[in-house]
Amino acid sequence: MAFDPRASGAIVRAFAIGLACFVAFATLSACSDAKVVSEYPDKDPLKGDYKPQYGKRDSVFGSGGLVIGGDAKAAPEEGEGGGGGIGVNGFLWRASLDTISFMPVASADPFGGVIITDWYAMPEAPKERFKLTIYILGRSLRSDAVKAAVFRQVHEEGGNWVDTKVAADAPAKIEDAILTRARQLRFAALQK
Repeated sequence: MAFDPRASGAIVRAFAIGLACFVAFATLSACSDAKVVSEYPDKDPLKGDYKPQYGKRDSVFGSGGLVIGGDAKAAPEEGEGGGGGIGVNGFLWRASLDTISFMPVASADPFGGVIITDWYAMPEAPKERFKLTIYILGRSLRSDAVKAAVFRQVHEEGGNWVDTKVAADAPAKIEDAILTRARQLRFAALQK
């Protein structure tokens, strides 16, 4: 009997196909009876073993989720409201824009809650200019939901603007003015 190389190639091919089928079957059958556990214990070095609380989760877009368009007829509840379709508290957003309306706005992002003004020099002090960045940090009307950063520059004799210190209470005064205006807007909305 003569050796036929085509016959041995067919045997090798059949063996490879059979092995591939066996591996696929073994893999699929190994996954068929898997028990899925939805709560995994975590280890906290300060608290020991504990199970995480799987309840209501926070969202990147806040408790209301992403609102496109909003419901204009819905009454504001729990300090939220106004400004359907934006990602931050509508009263704080509107109050921030009202409070800094005398300054030129360079950028306003209602979804991120950031307002950046351009440099502004008051007419009574042309050699001094200010720039503000307002951060609205949430959807509720609270004092810790708004932060202000104030920047100040003075004009040198050489023609350059130089950064200088800002009064320590300047950011707090701006935040208080924004919060006062936001409360006024909320009160007016509740009276309607």
